[in-house]
Amino acid sequence: MSSILTNNGAMVALQTLKGINSGLAKTQDEISTGKTVATAKDNAAVWAISKVMEADVSGFKAISSSLATGGAAVGMAREGAEKITTLLTKMRDTIINAQSATADRGKLQNDLVDLRAQVSGTVKAAQVNGLNLLDGSTASVNFLSSIDRSAAGTTASNIAVSGQNLSIGGYVAKAALTGSAGASTVGDAAAFSLNAGAAASNLVIDNTAPLVAGDSISVKIGDKVASYTVSAEDAAATTPADIVAVGLKSAIENLGIAGLTVNYDQGTAGTLALTNAAGGPDLTVAAQFNNAGAGGLGALAGLNISTAAGATTALGRIESMLQTSINAAASFGAAGSRIEAQGEFLSKLTDSLKSGIGSLVDANMEEASARLQALQTQQQLGIQSLSIANKAPQNILSLFRG
Repeated sequence: MSSILTNNGAMVALQTLKGINSGLAKTQDEISTGKTVATAKDNAAVWAISKVMEADVSGFKAISSSLATGGAAVGMAREGAEKITTLLTKMRDTIINAQSATADRGKLQNDLVDLRAQVSGTVKAAQVNGLNLLDGSTASVNFLSSIDRSAAGTTASNIAVSGQNLSIGGYVAKAALTGSAGASTVGDAAAFSLNAGAAASNLVIDNTAPLVAGDSISVKIGDKVASYTVSAEDAAATTPADIVAVGLKSAIENLGIAGLTVNYDQGTAGTLALTNAAGGPDLTVAAQFNNAGAGGLGALAGLNISTAAGATTALGRIESMLQTSINAAASFGAAGSRIEAQGEFLSKLTDSLKSGIGSLVDANMEEASARLQALQTQQQLGIQSLSIANKAPQNILSLFRG
C-alpha cells in the first residue's frame, strides 16, 4: 500500500543512515583520540579499571623520583665512607711508621692531623638536601619503595636505611682494657697476637672504670668484629664489666671463627680467655672502648703519635675505627643496591601497567581504518537509499494522470 502520509521506506532508510552515522562518528572519535574507551560512557567497567591502573602508574613515577633522591643520599654516604676508609688506611700506615724508634714522629703527627681534618670534612660534606647519613644525626631513614594495592586498600612499603656515625668528637677515654703479656695496652685500646696452639690470651675489662649506658667495646679478631653496648641495666649492676665480658663472649662466638675458643674467667672480673687451636692460622686481636656520646671515629681526636707510647695507643685504636668505616661503607653499598634494584623493578612494572592499559582502552588503528572506509561507503549507500525512498510519493501522482 502506498501512502502520501506515511513513507515507511524513507523511515527505514533514515534509521539505517542514523545508525551508520553513529558508527562513523564513533570510529572517527577512536581515530582522533586513539582510544576505544575514552570516557566512562564508552565502557564504564573498563574505564574504571584503566583509571585505577593509570593512578598506579602515576604513583610509581612519583615513587621512582623519591627513590632516585634516596639513592643519591645513600650513594653519597657510601662514597663518603669509602673515602674515609681510604684516609684511615693512610692514617694506619702513618701510625705503623711511627712505631719505629728512628721515625720522625713530629712530622708523622702533622700528617696524622691533616688526614684527621680530611676525615672530618668528608663527614660534613656527605649530605644530600640536608640529609647526612654519616654524622650520626640520623638513626634511620625510610625511603618509600612501593604502594601495594589489595582488596583491603593500599599500603606503603619502605626501604629502611640505617645511618652511621663516622663523626669525630665527644670522645672521652674512661675505661681500661688490658691483655696478656706482650699485648699493646694503653688506656682504652688493646692489641695482641693470638698464636695457634699457644696458651690462652686474656682480654680484661677494667671493673673499676665506670661504665654507663651507651658505652661499647668492639673486638676485631682477624677480619671479623664483635661488639657489645652497655645498657642501662648493665650500668646499674654491681659488676658491669662481668656482664660486658659475657656479652662479648657470645658476640665473639657468633663470629664463627674456626679453632677459636672463648671462656669467661669467673675468677677474675671482666676477663675473657681466648684460645686459638693448633693447626690454624695465627690471629690478631684488637679491642677498642668507645664511650657513650662519642662519634664512631671519636677516638681519632685523641690520637697523638709524637711519642712512643702514643704511637702504641694509636695502633690499638685505629684498627677498630678502620673496621667501623668499612662496615659503614658495606652497609650503604647493600642499601644502595637494594634501592637501585627496586627502581629498576618499578620501571618494568610501570611499563607492564602501561601495556595493560593500552590493551584495555587503545584503539586498533588498522581495524578502525578499515571500518571507517566501510562506514563511509555505507553512508553513501544510505544517502542514496533515502533519496530513492523520498521520491516514492511522487510516483503516486502517476496514478491520477489521465
